[in-house]
Amino acid sequence: MPTLKLNGQDVEFEQGLTVLQVCEQQGIEIPRFCYHEKLKIAGNCRMCLVEVKPGPPKPQASCAMPANNGMEVQTESAMVKRAREGVMEFLLINHPLDCPICDQGGECDLQDQSVAYGKGISRYDECKRSVEDKNMGPLIKTTMTRCIHCTRCVRFAEEIAGVPELGAVGRGEHMEITTYVEQAFHSELSANIIDLCPVGALTSRPYAFAARPWELTNTDSVDVMDAVGSSIRVDSRGNAVLRILPRANDEINEEWISDKTRYACDGLKLQRLDKSYIRENGKLRAATWEEAFAKIAEKTKGVPGEKIAALAGDQACVESMTALKDLMTALGSGNIDCRQDGAKLNQKDRASYLFNTSIAGLEDADLILLVGTNPRWEAPLVNARIRKTYLRGNLKVYNLGNPHDLTYKVEELGTDPQILSEIANGKHPLHAAIQQAKKPVIILGMGALTRPDGESILQTAKFLASKTPIIQANWNGFNILHTAAARVGGLDIGFVPSCEHHLDTAAILNDTLSGVIDVIYLLGVDEIDAKYYGKSFVIYQGSHGDVGAERADVILPGSAYTEKDATYVNMEGRPQRTGKAVAAPGEAKEDWKIIRALAEKLNIELPYNNLAQLREYIAKIAPQLANIDELTPASWLPVNSLEDFPIAQAGFEEKITNFYMTDPISRISPTMAECTRDVLKINPEKNKAA
Repeated sequence: MPTLKLNGQDVEFEQGLTVLQVCEQQGIEIPRFCYHEKLKIAGNCRMCLVEVKPGPPKPQASCAMPANNGMEVQTESAMVKRAREGVMEFLLINHPLDCPICDQGGECDLQDQSVAYGKGISRYDECKRSVEDKNMGPLIKTTMTRCIHCTRCVRFAEEIAGVPELGAVGRGEHMEITTYVEQAFHSELSANIIDLCPVGALTSRPYAFAARPWELTNTDSVDVMDAVGSSIRVDSRGNAVLRILPRANDEINEEWISDKTRYACDGLKLQRLDKSYIRENGKLRAATWEEAFAKIAEKTKGVPGEKIAALAGDQACVESMTALKDLMTALGSGNIDCRQDGAKLNQKDRASYLFNTSIAGLEDADLILLVGTNPRWEAPLVNARIRKTYLRGNLKVYNLGNPHDLTYKVEELGTDPQILSEIANGKHPLHAAIQQAKKPVIILGMGALTRPDGESILQTAKFLASKTPIIQANWNGFNILHTAAARVGGLDIGFVPSCEHHLDTAAILNDTLSGVIDVIYLLGVDEIDAKYYGKSFVIYQGSHGDVGAERADVILPGSAYTEKDATYVNMEGRPQRTGKAVAAPGEAKEDWKIIRALAEKLNIELPYNNLAQLREYIAKIAPQLANIDELTPASWLPVNSLEDFPIAQAGFEEKITNFYMTDPISRISPTMAECTRDVLKINPEKNKAA
């Protein structure tokens, strides 16, 4: 390996690294503003200067200088110290003295580095430059006089988000970062530029003047707004969640999160269910837990199991679904389902409902076939990963379904689902391309699997995978792109009909509408029209007063994801756990505890009394869920025939028509309503009614 002398010490390094990267590997801190590990090198700020020999007799920008064998690097010489002081002095020439009122205070790279590397005085006594603030939409607050032109935001928009709406105009001291035209930044990842900004030029508009970082309690958690399972940090003060930030996780979300993940948290405090309710004479009245449980016991007494059903919503945790499944089993009912959208997924074949490639594994793909999905809205971080792979120049993407602007070049195959059969049977040119690819991938979305012929599409895709290099000895390119955080966990524990005599979601709703089902238990189910519940006795357990609560005969107040220690399984099949950041409001309880207490009222003994026992129980019925933050590969079951799986000609439906409002939390969020109105130009009230 090549070596260089770093501050007098011989250091080995891999060819291709920059001087800054070598220094970082050796634990030597190099100040920087423009350099970021996930963005291309710009070399704008000149703060990372070091002394290099042999070379010119002046300091060099270490972020842009390749490390070479035999090089001598000094990071603490008198030349370097003077150079950094000079750069800092120039950076502070026009920077306003806003620190006492700036939301970046306490988390500002400019503050930290001016103390560590600055001279402490300024010789500049001319008039400071002032720059007009820009309109970047309802999420990003701009104070552009503070901007130091590092261009991190511009590079993020161009490289990661794929929305080149930011750039620089003017030259020299007249240069400004702008959106060119006064409009919102049209990206579902836009607010990540707030984290990237090393000064206070770009800050969070909804969070403005809310708190200082040292006032906040930080809790590591997991996002449940989609099925990606992004790693997040929940910042709270008292009993209020004030903001959500990303945690670095290269396996899933790298350093980014979607705008919905970040800002829907203001919906956590609105329209909350904080006490039990019972419907009497057509109206809901507040009740005690004992009254609510007594009402449920009265209505379920003597009801045969086949007349009882339960559905789990998109944000239900593994613990609560396990407890509800056991309660239904004790009541003699197998009519349970976690697929409230009716997705045709086979619980007995784990590989057929996982994102088997893994999100990080998409970087190895050289061909991707999208079927019935819009990854930009259904899983923005998956879409960003596909774009990252595409930009390397070795990936071709094909889309079967409705066309979308996915931020990378896509070859449209059409909207007829029968094209998938042609590809699978070798009657389409794409079949040959898949055969020639080294690591091809197919991604099926809920737009393909929630159709009446969803099972046929699933089996056709499996047949295609079985007959092509999509499935290889060390490669599984068959992927399901879920939209619900609860879905994979529910399938893993078997929260689905276990035999053909038990009812799935469609059959349950048909029987509630016709009066066959007498009692239905809704665990956070809010995406089903209440008219389908007919005259059944409806028990709703959840955190928000959404569609399910409006129809309920008994309401049991549960906890949101920031208010409980819970397990969620992302689309890859990776078990992860949320952290309890704040307490649930009022009398609301953790969901599994509610079900455990209800079971006791119904004289049913569940085999666990605390969270540790429940998780031990879960590990027995689904051993893979004991491996927190790890992937457990699933065995592939090939499909060798397609004789009984016809596909209809009807086009694919859009599963998400408004990215910003997809669940009870985001639907009630004022910030998401602003984004709907200002970014998508949709009336949020009409959208909510729809």
